[in-house]
Amino acid sequence: MGIVKIDEGLHEEIRRASTVMCRSINAQAEFWMKIGMLAEANPTLSFSDIIKMQLDAAQAPSTDAAVA
Repeated sequence: MGIVKIDEGLHEEIRRASTVMCRSINAQAEFWMKIGMLAEANPTLSFSDIIKMQLDAAQAPSTDAAVA
């Protein structure tokens, strides 16, 4: 584990998002970093595609499958 220096404005955005998403500030920052990394590696995929890909990789049912 290391220390990451981020801008105060971005930290405030992370704090607000973490409250809405019921995640810790660190978990929210980690989520955004992971999604950003996957988006850069897969530029043709949408956010929804990336989330589905991650759910499939974890062998968890997606919300589409849960509704069906």
